Amino acid sequence: MRIIVTGANRGIGRALFEAAAARGERVTGTTRGMPGGPGWLRLDVTEPASVRAFASAFGDAPLELLVCNAGVYLDKGADLASGYPAEAWAETFAVNVTGVFLTAQALLPNLRAAKGKVAIISSRMGSQALAPGGSYIYRASKAAAVNIGRNLATDLKPSGIAVGIYHPGWVHTDLGGAGGDVTPAASAAGLLARFDALSLATTGCYEDWRGAAIPL
Repeated sequence: MRIIVTGANRGIGRALFEAAAARGERVTGTTRGMPGGPGWLRLDVTEPASVRAFASAFGDAPLELLVCNAGVYLDKGADLASGYPAEAWAETFAVNVTGVFLTAQALLPNLRAAKGKVAIISSRMGSQALAPGGSYIYRASKAAAVNIGRNLATDLKPSGIAVGIYHPGWVHTDLGGAGGDVTPAASAAGLLARFDALSLATTGCYEDWRGAAIPL
């Protein structure tokens, strides 16, 4: 199976890349920096030209699974009265929302050729039913990513492409922080199982790495 994992240079993305490669999949990882060897391509999801160049470099090979994992969390711990600057909103949405859409859009021919799958790494923090406050930028961006995934699921179903939206758990990474209660390896194993189970019958699902449904 041919897989692309965006933002695969660290954290959950790196764990997904390594876990998929370990089971023999043909994995391409992306990084904003210079690629580090075979299996890696440069991609800055905030730059349309970079997205186009990446799709061109990947070529016309059928793509069985696209994992939209690249993401940022810039407003962690921000204060409601004085935090959340406009620049942080713009950068976060460029990565977590627009980047997801542009990447999926650029690779549509590859996905259609394989009747592949799209897995969007969002978060339970994007749930509107679960709204404890705080992290306004991140929560809004992940809610938008859920919305993109749900709409892509509708539009791509006739092409045989299934779309799932996933919460990876509170993972002990640079983004998740030291308080995370899930290791990257455990999260990656669970997520890969979820991707394997994804089908046209379950397209549009919003669930965590263990398969539990998350309320919208």
